[in-house]
Amino acid sequence: MSVAMPAPLAEVLSRRDEIVAALRAIVPGEGVISHEREMKPFESDGLNAYKQTPMVVVLPDTTEQVSEVLKYCHEHGIRVVPRGAGTGLSGGALPLEDGVLLGLGKFNRVREIDYANRVAVVEPGVTNLAITRAVEGEGFYYAPDPSSQIACTIGGNIAENSGGVHCLKYGLTTNNVLGLEMVLITGEVIRIGGKHLDAGGYDLLGVMTGSEGLLGVVTEVTVRILRKPETARAVLVGFATSEDGGECVAKIIGAGIIPGGMEMMDRPAIHAAEDFLHCGYPLDVEAVLIVELDGPAAEVDHLLERVAAIAKECNAVTLKVSTSEEERLLFWAGRKAAFPAVGRISPDYMCMDGTIPRKALPFVLARMREMQDKHGLRVANVFHAGDGNLHPLILFDANKGELEQAEAFGNDILRLCVEVGGVLTGEHGVGVEKRDLMPAMFNEVDLEHQQRLKCAFDAKGLLNPGKVFPQLHRCAELGRMHVSRGQVPFPDIPRF
Repeated sequence: MSVAMPAPLAEVLSRRDEIVAALRAIVPGEGVISHEREMKPFESDGLNAYKQTPMVVVLPDTTEQVSEVLKYCHEHGIRVVPRGAGTGLSGGALPLEDGVLLGLGKFNRVREIDYANRVAVVEPGVTNLAITRAVEGEGFYYAPDPSSQIACTIGGNIAENSGGVHCLKYGLTTNNVLGLEMVLITGEVIRIGGKHLDAGGYDLLGVMTGSEGLLGVVTEVTVRILRKPETARAVLVGFATSEDGGECVAKIIGAGIIPGGMEMMDRPAIHAAEDFLHCGYPLDVEAVLIVELDGPAAEVDHLLERVAAIAKECNAVTLKVSTSEEERLLFWAGRKAAFPAVGRISPDYMCMDGTIPRKALPFVLARMREMQDKHGLRVANVFHAGDGNLHPLILFDANKGELEQAEAFGNDILRLCVEVGGVLTGEHGVGVEKRDLMPAMFNEVDLEHQQRLKCAFDAKGLLNPGKVFPQLHRCAELGRMHVSRGQVPFPDIPRF
């Protein structure tokens, strides 16, 4: 079997003018950006430690244009990096010097709202929060709510399988997407799922959600919308130690209580958020836990009493229950603004993303404190505590040469997550950030089978190469019994 590989870097760059002209014929007007200065906004995603100016940026606004662009790139061996809003934190949308950056920002329309079937059909450039805004007038909302929901797009959410504070009860993106229209690298347009609850055959929706742009480009999304709960109230609990807070999380879940959301913050994050938004957080504690219960009023009242009792058993030192919708939203405002708040107390920070079994939270917190001394850097912690998704914010100063220290600290945290039975990422994805850590979680056979799936969709390896997998293989070689490692080098990844 013979499979043509991507064209060499020098060859592609020598044909740049020809490629740009061909793309302008497909996407006319302002749909192609080729001047270096104008491409600067696209040189990185939210992980801006890595930067690369793309060869050219293409901004289509129809499925047909996406299809023609991908077909052209496939025929000419040109690499393609899909991009949404660029809010990703793992370098998943990092461009390539010899690649086309395919931006989906113009796909920003809500195509249909079907309340009878409780679904919305939207384009991938629609922001997460915009879906809720489109349906809230009828008492509905879209459940997954990452902290960046005001800016991140549903297409990017699908690429990374994003979560948010309410994913504990209502699921991640994968649990709330019912159908996709997507374009393969060959230009073929396919549909998966639809408005129905489940589709027959292979679970291709599950394959696509979290695939990080390696398998296809999404051009339409059908999502599940939910009725807004009758009642929602939150309790803000303070603890003298983070270990007590972690123990409370485990006991709440162990008691069979599934809150609408359950988030935890440690002292540095608490102080940063309180100074930023004045949410009423206690400042004399080591950890706060925000627990939200939703549903019928009688059920919420009963569960609040049970949560309060469990918190007291776990040595809670403060406990405050929201008495109004405004107060509930204020509790959450501090947590949602934790990332920008921490940005006020450190020149730079690196946001990690690992997931652990809930029972391991006290142990992991203690180990992270030890790591601070080892690496000479501080960390502020915010957690989707209910599902074990950690977001340690490693504080550093790049101007003092501390980036490599921060990366080493982050790598140790992620290895610890795997060590205790967790995984490398909960919702940010692998990208280039965690790519070389994949062998800490998967053996060679695991990785080869994952790459076989990649090859089934993209035999030439043109879609978002250099992401996720620690080694690239020729797809033809993966069909053999024995596979030699490292046959195709990674594209260079410039560091900031």
